[in-house]
Amino acid sequence: MNLQMTTGAKAKDTVPFLYENLSYKIIRTLIEAHKELGPYAREKQVCDLFEKKFKPLEVPYKREVRIGNSGNVLDFIIADKVALEVKAVAFLTSAHYDQVKRYLHQTQLKLGILVNFRDKRLHPKRILNSNNLKQV
Repeated sequence: MNLQMTTGAKAKDTVPFLYENLSYKIIRTLIEAHKELGPYAREKQVCDLFEKKFKPLEVPYKREVRIGNSGNVLDFIIADKVALEVKAVAFLTSAHYDQVKRYLHQTQLKLGILVNFRDKRLHPKRILNSNNLKQV
């Protein structure tokens, strides 16, 4: 799978898809967990099942990571590259996106994935740390 993101109207203005293989593994595992739990599971149930299904992939991760002295807790940091924030809410708001952006800024990670398990179909959102992309 070779996904690319266009940066303008011309096809030649493409940049590589950030952490393509890792993102695929994360999203595939999220979809498997969603199929098993359905749209009305609690956030803790989702994280527990995601962890159980992700562990055999042998990708290093940390769960419930405290972010600095803020008291905030990030659901997962995967391979020291991707922040994963899981929600189980009626709908995502700009506050949820802002939360992931703050986590990316505080951790200096380049990519965050925000996912809401209440949706009938899972729609993971990839959020880039625009402050840290120059180093890609």
